[in-house]
Amino acid sequence: MQTLSKPSAKPTSVNATDWTIVESQFNPKLHHQETIFTLGNGYLGTRGTFEEGYPNDLPATFIHGVYDNVAVAHTELVNCPNWLLLVICFAGERFRLDQGKVLDYERRLDLKQGLLQRRVSWQSPKGHIVNLLFERFASLADRHVLAIRCLVTPINFSGLVEVQASLNGYADNQGVMHWDWLDQGIIHNDSAWLLMRSRHTNIELGMATHLSVSCENTLLRGSGCQGYPTVTTCFSAQPGKTVAIEKIVTVFTSRDCKNPAQTAQEKLKDFFYGWDSGNNCYEMLRQLHIQAWEQEWQTCDIEIEGDRQAQLAVRYNLFQILAAAPREDDRVSIPAKTLSGFAYRGHVFWDTEIFVVPFLTFTKPELAKKLLTYRYRTLAGARKKAKEAGFAGAMYAWESAATGEEVTPRWVPTPSGELIRIWCGDRELHINSDIAYAVWQYWQATEDDDWMCNYGAEIILDTANFWASCVEWNSDRNCYELKNVIGPDENHELVDNSAFTNSMVQWHLQTAISVLSWLREEYPDWSNELQQKLNITAVQLQKWADFIDKILILHNKETGLIEEFEGFFDREDINLSDYEPRTRSMQAILGIEGANQRQVLKQADVLMLMYLLRDQYDRETLQKNWDYYEPRTDHSYGSSLNPAIHAILACDLNKLEEAYTHFMRSALVDLEDVRGNANEGIHAASAGGVWQAIVFGFAGVKLTPNGPVATPKLPPGWTRLKFRFQWRDRLYEFDLKPTTIKGVIFDLDGVITDTAGYHYLAWQKLADEEYLSFDLPINEALKDLPRREALLLLLGDRQVSEAKFHEMMICKNRYYLEFIQNFSPADLLPGVSNLLDELKANNIKIAITSSSKNAKEVLQRLGIADKVDAIADGYSVIKPKPAPDTFLHAAFQLNLTPSECLVIEDAESGIIAAKAGGMSVVGLGSIERVGNAHLVLENLEQVNWQNLVEKFSHIQKSQLPSLVACDIENPKISVLHKENRSKKHWVANNILLLR
Repeated sequence: MQTLSKPSAKPTSVNATDWTIVESQFNPKLHHQETIFTLGNGYLGTRGTFEEGYPNDLPATFIHGVYDNVAVAHTELVNCPNWLLLVICFAGERFRLDQGKVLDYERRLDLKQGLLQRRVSWQSPKGHIVNLLFERFASLADRHVLAIRCLVTPINFSGLVEVQASLNGYADNQGVMHWDWLDQGIIHNDSAWLLMRSRHTNIELGMATHLSVSCENTLLRGSGCQGYPTVTTCFSAQPGKTVAIEKIVTVFTSRDCKNPAQTAQEKLKDFFYGWDSGNNCYEMLRQLHIQAWEQEWQTCDIEIEGDRQAQLAVRYNLFQILAAAPREDDRVSIPAKTLSGFAYRGHVFWDTEIFVVPFLTFTKPELAKKLLTYRYRTLAGARKKAKEAGFAGAMYAWESAATGEEVTPRWVPTPSGELIRIWCGDRELHINSDIAYAVWQYWQATEDDDWMCNYGAEIILDTANFWASCVEWNSDRNCYELKNVIGPDENHELVDNSAFTNSMVQWHLQTAISVLSWLREEYPDWSNELQQKLNITAVQLQKWADFIDKILILHNKETGLIEEFEGFFDREDINLSDYEPRTRSMQAILGIEGANQRQVLKQADVLMLMYLLRDQYDRETLQKNWDYYEPRTDHSYGSSLNPAIHAILACDLNKLEEAYTHFMRSALVDLEDVRGNANEGIHAASAGGVWQAIVFGFAGVKLTPNGPVATPKLPPGWTRLKFRFQWRDRLYEFDLKPTTIKGVIFDLDGVITDTAGYHYLAWQKLADEEYLSFDLPINEALKDLPRREALLLLLGDRQVSEAKFHEMMICKNRYYLEFIQNFSPADLLPGVSNLLDELKANNIKIAITSSSKNAKEVLQRLGIADKVDAIADGYSVIKPKPAPDTFLHAAFQLNLTPSECLVIEDAESGIIAAKAGGMSVVGLGSIERVGNAHLVLENLEQVNWQNLVEKFSHIQKSQLPSLVACDIENPKISVLHKENRSKKHWVANNILLLR
């Protein structure tokens, strides 16, 4: 596979603390850092530019839903007026990092508290030295509030300090102007306000700002030109004396209220006249903001021990999603670059539903619901697109904005002026099923029937209508097809029968039928009304069923391979390693058509399918398709959506080193600028994928009827993984450590194979020859006893010589060996062979125990001797079961401690022995016989290592009541459980340590 190259040295450190991103030296190449230090509060996002400005910087504040028209891309999020501006002059010299000398510098983003701080020691061109400490935040407690504080300390001079706090209404989108000035003003000389309006969409924006200085006897005055209102003050500075400068900003748009400028002014006025003193305003707002972030992290944090870089990177990615997730507005969604950059114009892609929404669905479902409701609000745009394309139902836009109409540019000019046709908006149709998938997943996770009835069902059903109108019948092949589409792998356009698309269509239609059945049963009146509205008739439903049954999916059952699309295997195959090292994507190297004609993937496609529909594919199918597609995928410079999915599937295949490489490529994509494009904005999909890689990959969380369970496969070095997971209005806490089970010890008879009948026949033949009493109850008593002890029991009171006794043992053994001459692999009990193969694949050691001295012979005849690492038989120990000696000897041979071994037994004496040896034990058979085991199963049929660990995980919940539940005070765990908002919610710990 392609390896992740070691990141180049950068001033941004991900090794400072578990919560803080630190930039330890000033780097004049700003744009990557501007993205890294983005702040947001779910209403707006502000890039990490400096308050005083810097040449060629890219200051930007984006507000959800504030779009305006633009050429080519149709519409874009508008760069709003710059609220950061704080100009400070010391004795006539303006503070700016491109002049003078930077003596010391550090910038810190506190992820836990949502605070951005910058410490600078600066020497002016004239030699004046001053220390400055900037801090700012976008309030999470009140989305309309922004704040800056600067602590100024002169070191070697005294003199006049002038401060200008401004609002810059002339913000642009990389040269494109979107705002018209309407009005502005000054209030009480310490505050200013600004009113602007977008040129095409007529959205009004009002901002107000207040400036305060802690120094006594300062005079403030309002000034500034049109579109640039400013509050100015001066004070006398003294060496060693610190002065606090505080700037509070409020912002509203006409999407929020009727008169945004007036509302912004009124809120600002409330701050400074509603509390005891304006000087306390910043600190009060700061504390409320910190408390809001503390509440946010209660359900969203992930704790990793043993890997500080991964820990900080994970928290950074989660922080940026939480900073962009709208809290109160269900008319907007999270763009591909969040609210942090100009790339993709603030458009919304499938990235949100497939990569971002799952994180919120399972941690903050109320936020996931808002993002999905956005798709309901934009159904009209989706229906318009379908109608214009000649289809029925709803056809969601590949790139969506305010209305849901398609805003993907059809033609894009290259730097040379050549126009490139973009087909995604016309033919990347799988977004319909991607959205339906997210809706279904949310409903399954929350059981939010009201939302599903009123919103989600209509999304799923009308997008299903679209599929029914665009599939084509091929009479020659007796199947339905979808032609000229684009799957997730965008290196290949206009292909026929994309496996991902067709399979998701099949799933989508199946799901739509299930949803409609549920609606009919639970909400019959609304179901009838919705069916009439969407024209879903009995004929239409029969078509859906026919499509499900006959849609073409190119899955070769013999080889196990799924062809990405028709003809993919016929395209030229290349070795990507031949192109290393490289700094560009394979498409950039080969050209658009060159990549299209070769088997090189931009991102996971078939493997993406196997992730989304994991329950439909077995491990063998996954392995074969991984082996084929993984080396043909451009991991380094393809899509940033790619690495997290490969990390999850690598975990499924127990490829932990590869999983970790893919995971870190995703986790560091922005922090270390892995792809060289972090300057364009945060990679939202990659950030969401990081959470999924942790939870569904390394933690191995599976959703079962009994709730979520974990089958962790932690990367080397990770000593603990802890997170919370919300499922059906209950909050589960997973506290996982590396699994202690490293070996499985099987009893031979009754677990691996059934030799009891042959032993019975051998004893019966000996008993008949020696005129000994023998029947089934006596045979049962002999079970699991060594041959000598069994014969003593059979003889009872009869006395025989030692020579005779030895002869009788030899005879019994000879008879037994004669009876098993025809033993073969067919005599393995159901499920054993598959389980042994899976244990070997997972590097789990295997031992066999038996009281018989013929265990090796039996294993050879069964064809599994090469899979066994150790045998503990009648030659190994003196004390038989229920003494633990046999199992302890097996563990010793495996070089494992007893606590690292799991025993599988079918006899009561064996279970007693295993537990006495300090081992976990699975009992096979009836509860009456093996009920003392930690876990009881009927047999090993349909059992694999993963679900065996899952079953043990359930046992831990019930057996460890002191660790099962702890209650936390959280009045807003779920808006779905309204009657319990003021109550405590139980948190079930899912602990995998087998005890």
